[in-house]
Amino acid sequence: MNFNPQISNLPIYEAGKPIELVIREFGINPKDIIKLASNENPLGCSPLALEAMEKSIQKANLYPDDSYYELKDSLANLYNINSKNIVIGSGSDQVIEFIMHAKLNPNLAMLCAGITFAMYEIYAKHIGAKIYKTQSHKHDINELKELYNQHKDEIKVIFLCLPNNPLGECLDASDVYEFISSVDKDTLVVIDGAYMEFAKFKDSKKAINPKDIVSLPNAIYLGTFSKAYGLGGMRVGYGIANELIITAISKLRAPFNITTPSLAAAIAAIKDQDFIAQTLKNNLKEMSVYEKFAKDNDIEFIPSYTNFITFIFDNSKNSTQICDNLLKNGIILRNLQSYGLNAIRITIGTSMQNTKVLEALKKEI
Repeated sequence: MNFNPQISNLPIYEAGKPIELVIREFGINPKDIIKLASNENPLGCSPLALEAMEKSIQKANLYPDDSYYELKDSLANLYNINSKNIVIGSGSDQVIEFIMHAKLNPNLAMLCAGITFAMYEIYAKHIGAKIYKTQSHKHDINELKELYNQHKDEIKVIFLCLPNNPLGECLDASDVYEFISSVDKDTLVVIDGAYMEFAKFKDSKKAINPKDIVSLPNAIYLGTFSKAYGLGGMRVGYGIANELIITAISKLRAPFNITTPSLAAAIAAIKDQDFIAQTLKNNLKEMSVYEKFAKDNDIEFIPSYTNFITFIFDNSKNSTQICDNLLKNGIILRNLQSYGLNAIRITIGTSMQNTKVLEALKKEI
């Protein structure tokens, strides 16, 4: 059987190993497994969201309100924008897919940082679009500008992952806005703010305001309920932009693209900003524990504005071996060898989880 040629060499996205796999392979008690590989919220999610999900199950036979009116209205109030400026996706990565199909074709291209969220490249390959990436691993504004100017007739989508997954660094908002203003009005700059709640809590200079994005002709802001809100299993994301952009990409959205429980959970989660505050405080506090460990043990790390930290090892250590050894002990971390880095990405967990992880990691280094 023949398939479209552009998928012949397409990589399959490598998600963090699930707890169920570790149980099957090593026979470890689920209670003894610590998963800090997928940047999930270690505090769970808001009790209000859990309650809303439980109630919504009674309506499992019914499709959700496909207008997503209440969710859009809640987001609009949160960001002081109009609900017409919002599109809902099954995770923000679905909105990325909408953008690719709306803007690109095999004769056009996307631009992104050298190491960033893998789905940008994968979705571009779905439609055979060209891909330009900086030599720098992190976001380098000057290099992004240079590449864009060299290929501006082709590049119609630029991704800025702020803060960046899987590395953790983040550009200042002032540099981002200046960059957007330097780009042609027909080139869409995508601000992927999946971890923005963590960045702006740590440093206000990093804060991208979706309301500011709405006023721009060539930018879209992406947000998610998977990280700070702790609803990764519910798959709810959104895009925020001017009405022209939202109308165009909404044409690519299938009906009922999130579930009734997902919709209920997201609406309730927005109401519980105390839970978000608790999440952000725990993350910042525990992040400092990892930074101290790295400094005390001469491990290179990338200062992070997310809910994870990246440790980079010298040639005397191997990140694959470290992750494999820890996995046998029920500790799931993210190996970054697939990105060409001898590094591991560790989600910031609870104090108890982090203590156990660092005790185990100490034995490996």
